[in-house]
Amino acid sequence: MLDMSTQTATLYQRVKGVVPPAEWLSFADDIEAILALKRQRNAVILAHNYQTPEIYHGVADIVGDSLALARKAMTTEADVIVLAGVHFMAETAKLLNPQKTVLIPDLRAGCSLADSITAADIRLLRERYPGVPVVTYVNTSAEVKAESDICCTSGNAKAVVESLGVPRVLMLPDEYLAQNVAAQTDVQIIAWKGHCEVHERFTPADIRALRENHPGVMVLAHPECPPEVVAEADFSGSTAAMSDYVERQKPPRVVLMTECSMSDNVALQHPDIEFIRPCNLCPHMKRITLANIRAALEQNRHVVTVDPEIAARARLAVERMLAV
Repeated sequence: MLDMSTQTATLYQRVKGVVPPAEWLSFADDIEAILALKRQRNAVILAHNYQTPEIYHGVADIVGDSLALARKAMTTEADVIVLAGVHFMAETAKLLNPQKTVLIPDLRAGCSLADSITAADIRLLRERYPGVPVVTYVNTSAEVKAESDICCTSGNAKAVVESLGVPRVLMLPDEYLAQNVAAQTDVQIIAWKGHCEVHERFTPADIRALRENHPGVMVLAHPECPPEVVAEADFSGSTAAMSDYVERQKPPRVVLMTECSMSDNVALQHPDIEFIRPCNLCPHMKRITLANIRAALEQNRHVVTVDPEIAARARLAVERMLAV
């Protein structure tokens, strides 16, 4: 029998399908401390879909993809926001909540896409393509957002591109997302060569092997995957779109070609669906743990700050996105 508080035992019912009882016991002290600290500090935890189940289902108040987190960050009345995700997400939360304290549990939680481009790169691109609007993926630093006209996410990229009413755009930094959007629109898209280290590793051969070994499986691919992977899949969309697809279509057998924890979190909501898991791990997302979330709240650790001048320009690009 699990030896823990009633509250923690109740939370365990959400994750028992993917977290063994002994492992949950090792999480219980941190979970109980985090729940108490949230009350004491009037804090909320925003968790991306790639967070592990004990965070996503155990302590998070707001969950979702990067677009959902950006939108919901603006509605919270909390004094403190803890971003259980990567650094650019915490910066975005700070941009939209300049008066609130935003904490990132581990400063090393970065992103290969964010690291692939700089503000100086965008300034050079503007010189090369004068007058062409810059659409920047939210998976970027505040400095890069500040040099951009508008941001986008994988969930709204096509709508953002077409909202500008122009014949061509620069779309940065994810080359594959740009190529996948280009296949859906008449707008000419000029791409950068940034890639997500999680999604770039999926191949069409992976999908063919899945179909051979798991007959009838529905393959859902994130649009950060290479275009040839998206072409082989049955559906492509953001993490929120993939989750909605599973909820709506209820395929008997499904694979989500994205980060590992996504399948665990969606599977818990659909116990009757078989989830095949040829996932790839994001080392940055996995830097966020219950222990460092607790430490962030206890010590007010890793406060996220953005230079006010940069913040003003970056906020405008994000707000333009949210208005689409």
